[in-house]
Amino acid sequence: MTDDTAAPWRDDPTMPNLAGDELGEIDFHAIHNSAPSLHRPRVLMLYGSLRERSYSRLLTYEAARILERLGAEVRVFHADGLPLVDDATADHPKVAELRELSLWSEAHVWSSPERHGAMSGVMKTQIDWLPLSPIGGIRPTQGRTLAVMQVSGGSQSFNAVNQMRILGRWMRMITIPNQSSVAKAWQEFDEAGRMKPSAYYNRVVDVMEELVKFTLLTRDRSAYLTDRYSERVETAEQVHRRVSIRSI
Repeated sequence: MTDDTAAPWRDDPTMPNLAGDELGEIDFHAIHNSAPSLHRPRVLMLYGSLRERSYSRLLTYEAARILERLGAEVRVFHADGLPLVDDATADHPKVAELRELSLWSEAHVWSSPERHGAMSGVMKTQIDWLPLSPIGGIRPTQGRTLAVMQVSGGSQSFNAVNQMRILGRWMRMITIPNQSSVAKAWQEFDEAGRMKPSAYYNRVVDVMEELVKFTLLTRDRSAYLTDRYSERVETAEQVHRRVSIRSI
C-alpha cells in the first residue's frame, strides 16, 4: 500500500489559481435535503417520428402509462408543425410550447427511431430548440433527469440511444444508466398500438422505474449538483455569451 504521509501535493497546499472563496467543502446539508418535495415527478416525453403509425410514439405512450402508474405527472410534446432551427424565431407557438414544457419538467424521456444509423431529424430538431442559455434565469434542461429509448425496424441497435446520451450530457442533464432499444418494432405492437408482453416491455418498465427513482433522488438538489465553480467566477454576461449558440 502506498504511504500517503509523504505525498508531495501536501508539501505545498497553496492553490493560487483559485478565485477567492468560490471553492469550499461540499455542503452536506445541500446534498441531504431534509425537506423533500411531495408533488408528483413532472416528466416531459419527446418522440422522433411524425408517421401516422409511429413506433417511437407508441413506445412513448406505453412508457407514459408506466410512469403514471409509478405516480408521475406526464406530458407528451407532439412535434407536428415544429419548424427547423433558425427557420423561425423562438416565439413560434410550437417552440414556445416545447420550451415551456421543458421548464415545467423535472425529467425527460426521449424516444427516437434509428434512421441511417442515427437518431431521427425530428428528434434532433426538438433538442436543438432547447437552449443551453437561461430562459428567465433558468436553463430548460440543466439538472433534469433523462431516460433514452429507441426503436429499430431491423435487428437491435444502440446508435440512437448512444447519440442521445451524448446530447443529454451536452444539455447538462442527468442521464440514468438504463435504456431501452426495441428491435423489429413492427412486431412488438398489436393493431391497437399496445406493446406486447416481452423482454423489451419489461426493459421499458425497468427504465421508467429507474427514471422516477433518480428524479426523486435529485430534483430537490439538482441546482446544487449542477452548480459549477467555473461559472461562479464568471459574470452572468460571460456565461451567456459562452453557452449561447449564437456565439458560435
